Amino acid sequence: MNVSEVIAAFLKQAGVECIFGYPGDPSVEFLEGARRQGTEFVLATREGTAGLMAEAYGMITGKPGVALSTLGPGSTNLVNAVANAFLDRVPMLAISGQIDRLRKPTFTHQVVDQQALFTPVAKWVAEIAPETVGHVLRKAHKVALSDRPGPVHLTTPADVVGAAAGNDDIALAPTAANGGLTVLASPGSDPVRMLKTTRRPIILYGLSAQRHDVGGEIADLADALGAAIVSSPMAKGCVREDHARFAGVLDMACSDLMWDFMSAGDLILAVGFDAVELIKPWSLTAPVIHVDTVPNLDQIYAAEVECVGPIAQTLQALRDEAAGPGWSEHEIAEHRTRLHGAFEQGRVRGRLNPSDVVAAVRAWAPEETVITADVGSHKLLVGQGWTTYRNKGVLMTNGLSSMGFSLPAAITASKLRPDDEVVCFTGDGGLAMVQSELRLAASLGLAFRVIVFCDNSLNRIELKQMQRQYPPTGTRIDPTDVVKLAESMGCAGAMAQDTRGLESLLAERAPGDRPLVIGAEVDPSQYWEQF
Repeated sequence: MNVSEVIAAFLKQAGVECIFGYPGDPSVEFLEGARRQGTEFVLATREGTAGLMAEAYGMITGKPGVALSTLGPGSTNLVNAVANAFLDRVPMLAISGQIDRLRKPTFTHQVVDQQALFTPVAKWVAEIAPETVGHVLRKAHKVALSDRPGPVHLTTPADVVGAAAGNDDIALAPTAANGGLTVLASPGSDPVRMLKTTRRPIILYGLSAQRHDVGGEIADLADALGAAIVSSPMAKGCVREDHARFAGVLDMACSDLMWDFMSAGDLILAVGFDAVELIKPWSLTAPVIHVDTVPNLDQIYAAEVECVGPIAQTLQALRDEAAGPGWSEHEIAEHRTRLHGAFEQGRVRGRLNPSDVVAAVRAWAPEETVITADVGSHKLLVGQGWTTYRNKGVLMTNGLSSMGFSLPAAITASKLRPDDEVVCFTGDGGLAMVQSELRLAASLGLAFRVIVFCDNSLNRIELKQMQRQYPPTGTRIDPTDVVKLAESMGCAGAMAQDTRGLESLLAERAPGDRPLVIGAEVDPSQYWEQF
């Protein structure tokens, strides 16, 4: 086999069904290798959005999403998506072409040092050669999947991709967590005593809990311990959010209320919680028990006890020591009532408010609906107000938090889950960055809904200007005709000016062979009250 055939066969062995990218000259042999393996290639309109599609693939499947770019501007365009996967803790294999090795030391046209470029935003970077291709792929796959997961970048020089492979072994390294439980405790800290004496315990779960799908174990421990349950934004749905002990999402809308609730806890169990999602600084004084597959290396919060190992088994062991009674379900229900009231603050009577959009879509959508959320003020409302009933039912970026994520992610979600309803929440600013991918979604026959919060503003930044009594400068967006935009991209389009109009559009039968793009003309006044 040549090198490209080895790469394609390895990806097939790894269970990768599709590759997202934008090819160039050094990609020709690889594209042919993938075609022969029966692996689908999805041509995006640019490398950055292809990378976001690959990131969403990794979020949904747990397998590395694969993104392909050419050299030079192709690789530089890919950097943002790789960085996004790095801080969102998502496995990815990013593959970029490069000029042939003979000319690389002296040639300058379209040549950048890709290893230097990607090293700060990847778990590992490497260049593939005929003599190393098999074991480099094996290591890349292992590194990408190992906790914490993330992207690996591979460079494929033009004279290598078609060369005969001298190292063509296709063997996947084991990736399952096989280690036992290690308990690290500060002097004088006894985890059993902490569990027996707590009266206001809170379980704060995050990305690793979602990745290992331990929602059932979290719920069982919460019931035994009498704990309230709080989610990080990207982990929404790991525990069903209609659980009687679910108390809300941290660092989204109603943030002050949620932090006040967290401050009332006398013990925090940080279960798979990754501090990369924190927006506000950790100010809690309650002792922390850290439960994860990796130690508390960040030290953003201090943990008196670290339980490092398989999360499910650790939670089961903690449940056996739980004494209760903790919070009553009535107390948590009262908190949720206050949270709902705070979520509705700032509504303007007679206008379409951002919270109205979230409520209308949630009332219409089936429980199993998958949503994607872009970055902006609307994400904070979606993050708190959208009730999630399934693990990985919400895809958002909250590590790097790159605008433009939602539409590429919805394309991937709709491809991988064709029987599920998929809804893409985005702002007019985020959509403008990636709107050309609507053409791809229509070409693929993907029938999801795109809900655009139209306020003609980069609202998160404009709010900061308002707080300082500055006029809006560089934060206003000229309005776009969403209907014409959608139709020009082969999609269906509609506008909603009020709640009733939005509800009617959602109730109508959407086209079954292309996206429906709904522009929701929201009054942004509510954002001021919320944030």
